[in-house]
Amino acid sequence: MSDDDLRVVLVDDHPIYRQGLAALLGSLGGVTVVGTAADGAEAIEVARAEQPDVIVMDVQMPGVDGIEATRRITGESPHIGVVVLTMSEDDETVFQAMRAGARGYLLKGAGQEEILRAMRSVAAGEAVFGQALARRVADFFAGTAGTAIAAVSPFPQLTSREQEILDLLAAGRSNPQIAQALFLSPKTVRNNVSNIFAKLHVADRAEAIIRARDAGLGR
Repeated sequence: MSDDDLRVVLVDDHPIYRQGLAALLGSLGGVTVVGTAADGAEAIEVARAEQPDVIVMDVQMPGVDGIEATRRITGESPHIGVVVLTMSEDDETVFQAMRAGARGYLLKGAGQEEILRAMRSVAAGEAVFGQALARRVADFFAGTAGTAIAAVSPFPQLTSREQEILDLLAAGRSNPQIAQALFLSPKTVRNNVSNIFAKLHVADRAEAIIRARDAGLGR
């Protein structure tokens, strides 16, 4: 370990994933894994003891989850950068992590170079988000515009994300095309489409498209 190495703590409740990522990052030049933790409570203690440059944090863990651990760690030691690395890509989890103080957010499956870039950026005080999340983060910071659009929407019961998806449905897009256009997973699109059907009280895709086009969507 040199004085210039990035000092990193890894937090994940799956031991095989945690150990594998520790071995992977430890093999990279300029990175030293100074500790690991299996849950949020342990992460808080390791952070206090080690004062790392960066913590790579899972979200869904037993006991103290990654969001609460991030909040406590950044509250006590604001110089520690937290990169959330998780399977969850829903908007609420992303924004909860941001509000808790995370400066990076990546989905599991990110390559080692992307993780390394994120850690270095966060250690330098920057914020970084994976490509799949960048548009939604930008939309979040443009929230006042989204609120105004929602206020005049013909379907105010839908969230802004559901309105986007309904508009693309009305334009004849398939679920895979919608997923690609909005940088979402196919599963997330399917879940949102099901929510749209329920909220609009329609039986199927065809009926939802008719309702949406009658309201002027899909043009």
